[in-house]
Amino acid sequence: MITLDYLNNAKTLTEEKIMPQNNKKGYRVVVGMATCGITAGAKEVFDTLRQEIALKNLDNVDLIPVGCVGECALEPLVEVIDFNGNKTTYCKVNIEGAKKIVENHLCLGYSVQTLSIENFKKTDGVLSQTRIALRNCGVINPEDINEYICYDGYKALGKALTEMTPDEVIHIIKESGLRGRGGGGFPTGLKWSLCAKNNADQKYIICNADEGDPGAFMDRAVLEGDPHSVIEAMAIGGYSIGASQGYIYIRAEYPLAVERLNHAIAQAYKAGLLGQNIFGTKFNFDLELRLGAGAFVCGEETALIASIEGERGMPRNKPPFPADKGLWGKPSIINNVETYANIPVIILKGEKWFSSMGTQKSKGTKVFALGGKINNTGLLEVPMGTTLRDVIYGIGGGIPNGKKFKAVQTGGPSGGCLTEAHLDTPIDYDNLINLNSMMGSGGMIVMDEDNCMVDVAQFYLKFTVEESCGKCTPCREGTQRMLEILEKISSGNGTMEDITELEELALYIKDSALCALGQSAPNPILSTLANFRDEYIAHVVDKKCPTKVCKALIKYYVTDKCIGCGKCKRNCPAQAISGEVKKLHKIDSSRCTKCNLCKQSCPVDAIILA
Repeated sequence: MITLDYLNNAKTLTEEKIMPQNNKKGYRVVVGMATCGITAGAKEVFDTLRQEIALKNLDNVDLIPVGCVGECALEPLVEVIDFNGNKTTYCKVNIEGAKKIVENHLCLGYSVQTLSIENFKKTDGVLSQTRIALRNCGVINPEDINEYICYDGYKALGKALTEMTPDEVIHIIKESGLRGRGGGGFPTGLKWSLCAKNNADQKYIICNADEGDPGAFMDRAVLEGDPHSVIEAMAIGGYSIGASQGYIYIRAEYPLAVERLNHAIAQAYKAGLLGQNIFGTKFNFDLELRLGAGAFVCGEETALIASIEGERGMPRNKPPFPADKGLWGKPSIINNVETYANIPVIILKGEKWFSSMGTQKSKGTKVFALGGKINNTGLLEVPMGTTLRDVIYGIGGGIPNGKKFKAVQTGGPSGGCLTEAHLDTPIDYDNLINLNSMMGSGGMIVMDEDNCMVDVAQFYLKFTVEESCGKCTPCREGTQRMLEILEKISSGNGTMEDITELEELALYIKDSALCALGQSAPNPILSTLANFRDEYIAHVVDKKCPTKVCKALIKYYVTDKCIGCGKCKRNCPAQAISGEVKKLHKIDSSRCTKCNLCKQSCPVDAIILA
């Protein structure tokens, strides 16, 4: 059983294993083994490193699997930390590269320059990150509770239970200014205080790990790389509101996160950090997982509650709010993974430390999943108030292939598209809402000049139509009608009246839908209409897609550059191309399926779109 004395002495017990600078004889080698790394081949790299280290009898090397390092585009990632604390990061490592790392770096002390991160990562300005929620991801072994403890793990829980009253815990969270990182941005301390003052024989604390936004993977990364931080935070939250039972609601599509959470929960029980009389106090706290089936609407707290109860995941009318009447009718608190990941550090370092970062109304840092048309895709964490320009160019490395930045979608299907005019906007909850977008859980999809904004709006709307639970008419019928109008516009059959109707319908649904899914579903439409109305007009007036994305509005032509090689003809699955050898070929538009294979196969770029 782990005691407070053990936590206080934890660094001296395990620091040689975790901190090579105190181990004068060797190296600590970490391999990013989150889902992104494993998918890229990290398991094979890890196995090769282990075999080569054993073959060469390198007993001075500790090989450790860790979570997501953050540089997802450069996986598999291997980091070597020497006894002086110097870190070398190797990118896109394969089996041969792993052998070179062992042979050159671990045996001879020379870095493998061809695999160094400097050769792979694009930079367009430099912006340092501030990692709080991600502080341990890519640093510790997520399956070893002692490594978490070595980095002050469970000390915040011990402090809360033995030195603080529940009201004092809530006061610190309130004063820190922490707002919910799941999208709504409701003040966390206020939510906890509302639940704490309700008297009940049972209360519940719930973690919303049902991350469903396209392009969002922040919560998955935390759960795969630092599961104990969420467990500790939920125990702290349970103590502060008077809850003895917690649930982590996680989508079943996150098998690695589920596996590591189960392992971490079992370790915490074995160590006495969950269960009865934690740290010798009278506080009892139990924690269980509940697997979701992947319904996006279950990210809404009352729909999530219904799902845990075994009902269909559908939102309920509010009030009553979950803090008054939640799971099984009892007062309940729901926060998402990233929100909880901040809690232990705030308890240890204090509310003033946390509130010193960020903006006046949005304190601390925010994790973003940066994807799309960007050089450095991956996870990042920056203080609130950092500009979009700093994120996209300072960390993201700008737009690949020399293309021009066009827009960035923040907040996933619930957010909106921001333009070049908004690049210097400080990122916080209020600024994004004022621009018809939102923070959401932190997905950030970058688009370049080749993206059609009508097509983008249609993509997100298709998602929300499919994910609507169907309970309320504005969402069930209204989003479908908006999608039909968008399909009409993108097919070349739209009119100016359709644009007017689309905008009016979007505003109506935004004001009348039951839950946040329906209320925010129009955001991609409203933001693209506000910022790219000229593209909608081009679709309905000129019957053209300016970016040549919408298939119904483009045609393929063979120019005079054609040398008559016949490659386009042979590759056309629709047999829409005719022509003799060494003569100009022609494309029959009535048969052309616009698959683009002819253009891809032409050796002289003789096929164009118009």
